[in-house]
Formats: sequence, structure tokens, C-alpha cells
Amino acid sequence: MSCPACFTGGVHEGTPTGTITKLHGLDVYVAEPASGNTPKGIIVLLPDIFGWDFVNIQLMADSFAKKKDYRVYLPDFMDGNAASPSIINSMQKVLAAKTWYETSKPYHVVSLLTVALPAVYWNRPGKTWPTVKSFMEALRLNEAAHLPVAVTGYCWGGKHVVTLAEGFEINGKPLIDVGFTAHPSFLTLFEDIEKIMVPVSFAIPESDNQIPLEKAKKLGEIVLAKPEGQKGESRIYPGYGHGFACRVDVTNEDPKGAAEAEDQALAWIEKHFDGVKY
Repeated sequence: MSCPACFTGGVHEGTPTGTITKLHGLDVYVAEPASGNTPKGIIVLLPDIFGWDFVNIQLMADSFAKKKDYRVYLPDFMDGNAASPSIINSMQKVLAAKTWYETSKPYHVVSLLTVALPAVYWNRPGKTWPTVKSFMEALRLNEAAHLPVAVTGYCWGGKHVVTLAEGFEINGKPLIDVGFTAHPSFLTLFEDIEKIMVPVSFAIPESDNQIPLEKAKKLGEIVLAKPEGQKGESRIYPGYGHGFACRVDVTNEDPKGAAEAEDQALAWIEKHFDGVKY
């Protein structure tokens, strides 16, 4: 399920430097290594409910490409039905500890109902999964025929990372070699975690109604107990809440956790790309 925290946070400043293209039937934001080097692997970034053209996510794609010489694809898996970042302000107003009229709550409640609920409905995991799977299959057969593939997912995208990690293949090759997710939503605990067959790294905030602390600890135990080749990892981030890795409000929150989650993702990907050849 989704939650109010899925629509909170901050919109980051910066100008994305990637390009937009059409790939396997989808609009895709592409970030290439800034060094000009040949990419040594591919990352497919699955965003939060604000979608592929959310500035925060595009800046993250640029950072991934720059730091480790990866090509990063950020596809529009939501077919244009992502939530508008403008409702972040509406959610902040509704949740603010002020009077109803001071925050214009009626207006903002209507905004949330007309924007957030349709986005959640049209982008529910069961509806978007065929698009995700189809893109990943085409990617493996073409651009990633001879390169390792990672997927990273945030909030909404985390569910698809975990599903992809169940071990899907095409022509004898895995769709993904490694996964990372921060504060995933829509998971069925712990059934989804038990199905994982590809190494996945989890970044989970201490305060998250999607994965409460005790369940987060149990999740960590499950992924660490998996056999070699499937074993994952999990880190709990004290003092942080849902959305911290991609929507940290830098004016009111410490951005250190988001930076560390990015480092966690890149270190995990680099570790599991090592030695992969196709």
C-alpha cells in the first residue's frame, strides 16, 4: 500500500544533464558516464510515485553515472500517470500543525484526492509489472546482452526491484544481476522477501510505516540467511523516515542519510558486477 509519507519530502535544486530518448516503447531518461568511458554496466532506476521526470530522480541517475561509469536508464514505467510533485506542498500543508483555515486545508485535501489517489491506482504493482518485465527482457536481449544489469528502486519502485529479484530469466540469462531498494512500498512481508533469489541490498529508515522497525530487523535476518549467490544485506538508518533516500528535505533534514544510501547502492552494485560476463 501507499502512505502519506510517500507524498512528503523536498524537491531538489539542480539541472539534470542526461538525455531523453525512446527505448523499447518507453520514454527514457538516460545518464551516461561523464568521463566518456564505455559503460561497465547498466542501472535501471525505478522511481518513487513522482515518476521518471521527477528532478530528484534524474539528478540521482546523473550521480550514479558520474561516480561509477555506469549507463543509467530511467524509464517511464507509469505511462505518464505519475503524481505531480506539486502535491508534496499539499501534503505538507495538510499535515502541518496549524488551523484548518491557516493552511487552506480544504483546497489541499482536494488536490491530494484528485492527484495522489489516481496516481496510486494507475500505478499499482499488478498493473505496471508487465511493462517493467517487458522492458527488462528487451534490455537484456539488446543493450545489456553483454553487460551486467542492476535495478535500484525507491518507494513505489522498490516493489518491482524485489519482484525482479525472484530470478526471472530470458534466453538463459537473468533479467538482473543485483538489486537495491530504499524504503520500498507495497511489499507483502515476508512472503516477497522469501522469494528473492538475486542479491538485494535494503536501505530502511528507522521510522517507516511500510516496514516497521521490528519487521525491518526480521527482513534483514531473512536476506542475510540466504545462500551464496542470493544473500542480501539490510541497513537501518536511525533518525530517518520514509522517502529519505530520494526526497530528503535539505532545508529541514540532514542529507547525510541520502548520501550514505546512494553510496550503499553503488558499493553493492559494484561488488556484484565484479566478474559478471556475458
